[in-house]
Amino acid sequence: MKNNLLAVLALGLFVLLAKPASAQDHGFGLGFILGEPTGLSAKLWTSKTNAFDFGLGFSVGGDRISKNDYVYDGKVRLHFHMDYLWHSFTAISSTQRFPLYYGIGGRYNSGGGYDGSVGVRGVLGIAWLPANTPIDVFVEVVPVFQITPSTGFGIDAGIGARFFFN
Repeated sequence: MKNNLLAVLALGLFVLLAKPASAQDHGFGLGFILGEPTGLSAKLWTSKTNAFDFGLGFSVGGDRISKNDYVYDGKVRLHFHMDYLWHSFTAISSTQRFPLYYGIGGRYNSGGGYDGSVGVRGVLGIAWLPANTPIDVFVEVVPVFQITPSTGFGIDAGIGARFFFN
């Protein structure tokens, strides 16, 4: 049974790696993000310049909300966000593709004293789309306006990578 499972995994890996490399500016990508939050990152392109970005992860630090009555209790928070992004592929002139992107979205946190908190995100980032590979690497800074249960400003930030399935 163990040998059959290894054979299936090896065959799946071979098929995945043997397919022709595809661009990262279309389709669906899944990967990871490290920072605030740390967890899964997904991207779904809707056109050549627009995409939805999703994140599901955890946060172990305070939210840096500038409100004194909002107290982080030291426990892990669950974090979910969804953003709509616009990409500028012409902002940086290079032999590599480095689109700048910006967008707007929402965030939900639960746990760690932030139960049921909702915020509006403004996304600013840059991605690297290496030639002939189905991956992207990105770094982003995300100002957040916390709406509930208390208002204030905070910052999310992360670095990550995604593999695109086409």
